[in-house]
Amino acid sequence: MVYSWQLPNWPEFTYEIQKIQPLILALAEEIGEVNGMIMGLSDELKQETLLQLMLSEAVKTSEIEGEILSREDVMSSIRNNLGLNLSPIYVKDQRAGGVAQLMIEVRKSFDQPLRLDTLLEWHVMLMAGSKHIKPGQWRIGVEPMQVVSGAYGREVVHYEAPPSSEVPREMKRFVQWYNKAIFPLKVGIAEAVLKSAIAHLYFESIHPFEDGNGRIGRAIAEKALSQSLGRPVMLSLSKTIEGNKAAYYAALKEAQRSLEITHWINYFASVILEAQRDAKKMVQFTLKKAHFFDRYKYQLNDRQLKAINKMMEKGDQGFEGGMTARKYISINKTSKATATRDLQQLNEMGILTQVGAGRSVSYQLNLV
Repeated sequence: MVYSWQLPNWPEFTYEIQKIQPLILALAEEIGEVNGMIMGLSDELKQETLLQLMLSEAVKTSEIEGEILSREDVMSSIRNNLGLNLSPIYVKDQRAGGVAQLMIEVRKSFDQPLRLDTLLEWHVMLMAGSKHIKPGQWRIGVEPMQVVSGAYGREVVHYEAPPSSEVPREMKRFVQWYNKAIFPLKVGIAEAVLKSAIAHLYFESIHPFEDGNGRIGRAIAEKALSQSLGRPVMLSLSKTIEGNKAAYYAALKEAQRSLEITHWINYFASVILEAQRDAKKMVQFTLKKAHFFDRYKYQLNDRQLKAINKMMEKGDQGFEGGMTARKYISINKTSKATATRDLQQLNEMGILTQVGAGRSVSYQLNLV
């Protein structure tokens, strides 16, 4: 098997611009809508939207790699790093603190040139608490760096990266390309899509670290988008990618066997577009949530507010299985009679909508 980095013209990628132009036009429209919506938010709601997007990106970029992090730990870490907690909350899981710090650093330094030191510093953040990886160092050793799946003895090699001895030279060339790349389409959004898609693929093809390549590669994609647009993007690429990891890995696998990457750019542009549409839903949900509390905050008791807040944590995706008396009892540590009475009252007020009857009754949130 011959991989892209083994081809004579590496890393001179080629692609057909006209095939992605419809996606670029659709993305421009979505970005315009989201920016308009965000401008209309209060400072408090802007901050809440940003926090939720960073939380989603941090949690989902880890899930793609098989790491399941506590959303509470990640949010506490984000708020600690932004100085939003009156006193820092202790977070035991260093992985949560590391990925939260990375998310914030990517947004803070979006307009700065990419440096080798930057990538090594990101790796130090991400590998906080790791006992098996030396943080802030390129991979070493003579064993090939391979992306493999399948049971022992029946492994399938999907990709083999350049030898470790080539990594320092390859990374120096990558950073030079990132900071000086010129694209055929000069419109901000078009350039942002091209740079983000190619930067992610280029970095992943080098695979410079022993671990953390996917997470740092997605951070690079976000930085490229933000830098080209001139402002931090309000979306979560990882949430969209995690929703269909098979498509992501299939597109990556195909792109790493050729320097003609039209299909990859088309795929990645679709990811960006879907991520922006998802962010729009999040902003719309944030507005509905704000209107809800403006209307009902003083009409509900503490138990009802706690349960409603729990349901809202799932955002526009909805509370899986709906709210039931059993869940309500677990959330509030209350009696079945109280839970039933509270839920019936919420249903009568139109805040919850009843689904089913008898023992199978549940309630869905009704935000209008």
